[in-house]
Amino acid sequence: MGHTFVPLMSADTRSHGDKRGSSGTQTFTPNYNLNNALGTIRVLGLELNTGELKPHLDTVLTNIREKKKGAAEQVVISGILPVLAVSLRSRGPLTVLTAQLVAELAMESVVRKGFGDAGLVPALLSVLTSPDQEVILHAARAISLMSYESSKLQELLLRRGAVPRLVNALLRFPDQEALEEVCLQGLCNLSGMGVAEEAGLVWERGASVRPGESVFHGVSPPTCGFASSVTLVRVSQWAPGQYAVNVEVFQRCSSSFWGLGGNKRPARWSPFPGLGSCSDLYKVLRFSKRNIPGSRSLKTRVFHTFL
Repeated sequence: MGHTFVPLMSADTRSHGDKRGSSGTQTFTPNYNLNNALGTIRVLGLELNTGELKPHLDTVLTNIREKKKGAAEQVVISGILPVLAVSLRSRGPLTVLTAQLVAELAMESVVRKGFGDAGLVPALLSVLTSPDQEVILHAARAISLMSYESSKLQELLLRRGAVPRLVNALLRFPDQEALEEVCLQGLCNLSGMGVAEEAGLVWERGASVRPGESVFHGVSPPTCGFASSVTLVRVSQWAPGQYAVNVEVFQRCSSSFWGLGGNKRPARWSPFPGLGSCSDLYKVLRFSKRNIPGSRSLKTRVFHTFL
């Protein structure tokens, strides 16, 4: 089946703050397989059947995963993001593959900054209610990645009701560790904590002290062998169908570190044994799962930050 596409020959990857001269434009040899796939998806994506479209999605996914030079820029130029958003909302046979591709694209800053205008935010949120755990996994991962250190996307996701949907997925599948991990990372990033995917947090369920409460804590690898951080996420039911999400970060120091200081530890309360200090950052997000906020007033959303 024939189609047309625009050859993608170069991309200017300099930021606005780049002080280098005008010769900073990076020229790369176009990947014609990728270029062909992107052109087909953009022009004929919604008209192709599953068997015809899948190989092109696979080609894009492989190039992005392998971080082929210029692949992210080619995706941006191609204009396929709105097509991917429509594909997600249609919930067809390729929903899992499309969600997987969007999650990989969310790792590329040059691509994810266009997610809002492309309609991918409501598309990703819509599939969080899917019964398919794999679809939810990829969608939650995409949300976590796109909200990492991006206040603009965080606000957009919050206004669209990302938190109640993530909590709903978290509580629906309590025994799925991978899904639990991406949902918790997403909640942390939406609260502004900035938990990177490569941070290596190991998440565990903690003991709850009151009915209707779920507690999770993620421990990061020690820094220089002395200190690590513990991220505490508490989901508390405060009314039928309504929950508050609390996110705290604690610093934990090893016993060898305290030995260097003459075993003088702060006398501040800590919920974990061996924590050297109380939380240095605390955020609370209150929302209703039944009444997902969609208006500018954000009646059901409340942030409290103590530094």
